[in-house]
Amino acid sequence: MSLIIVRSKKQTTDMIKSNWKEKGFADEPVDKSLDLKKEIRKLCQEKDAIILAHYYTTGDIQDIADFVGDSLALARKAAETEAKVMVMCGVHFMAETCKLLSPDKTVLCPDLTAGCSLADSCKAEDLRKFKAEHPGYQVVSYVNTTAAVKALTDCVVTSGNAKKVIDTFPADAKIIFGPDYNLGNYINSVTGRHMLLWNGGCHVHEKFSVEEIVKLKGEHPEAVVMAHLECKAPVLAVADVKGSTATMLKYAQEHPETRQFIVATEAGILHELQRTCPGQEFIPVPPEVSEGSLGCSCNECEYMKKNTLQKIYNALKYGWPSIDIPQEVATEAVKPIERMLRLS
Repeated sequence: MSLIIVRSKKQTTDMIKSNWKEKGFADEPVDKSLDLKKEIRKLCQEKDAIILAHYYTTGDIQDIADFVGDSLALARKAAETEAKVMVMCGVHFMAETCKLLSPDKTVLCPDLTAGCSLADSCKAEDLRKFKAEHPGYQVVSYVNTTAAVKALTDCVVTSGNAKKVIDTFPADAKIIFGPDYNLGNYINSVTGRHMLLWNGGCHVHEKFSVEEIVKLKGEHPEAVVMAHLECKAPVLAVADVKGSTATMLKYAQEHPETRQFIVATEAGILHELQRTCPGQEFIPVPPEVSEGSLGCSCNECEYMKKNTLQKIYNALKYGWPSIDIPQEVATEAVKPIERMLRLS
């Protein structure tokens, strides 16, 4: 005698959601005949949703986004949008920032496992202990941090506004800067400050080397070298343009006479550079190759690349994964972000 098990719709949904939670995204099959870009835009219209995408996501995602930008621009957009739903295509801390700035909105993160090596390098409990060991110090945190870390922070910065924000502090202010050591070291060098630096780093930008840039410069002597401020000091020392992704874009757009650029940042930025500057050539700096490993022509963030059209479609269709932040954390974490926006 066979046993037939009949599950209710609720039981089936609960089972699926348990599976989703294990994977961090709505792992549902999608009809391969669907035009996902068209279906995503249709869902956005139905649900009063907008798609925000970082420059490091893939080109197909940038193409369907309502807004593409760096961390500062995305934060501003999140604060001002009137849409009921935001789909943050980037990494987890960016979705948290959107939720902090628009707590009444639904914020969807297509894949909750899209983390950040910088955010992971600074745990809230470690920062709390470090603050206790350095009384009288204010904490300035890079935006690449969790909400829990932001809750322990006096002011947040991005690579696009770090110097401007730091310049508003008194010259003798005691500051703990984290978690990006390279960004903090650069700000110290251009301001003459002596901020205490957290020893964190971006696993993508840490892989760029002077040797690779010098090699490319030898092959393209007229090229302008652009490097992100998360790169190490020796890399920044050989760069002609140092700044955020937005800084690089602006420079290339304002200098059409420059035919070639050597670019030391995550390869996703090349899509927007090529789209807005079609007459110019952008050459990605490959990551430094360790002994025994295989080289590649560009340097990519595997976390950013966890965002896909299928995950975005399912996130909109099922309304999950959504971001929730404990109220006691959110109340404190939003303050340094709002302070940053006022100062920049």
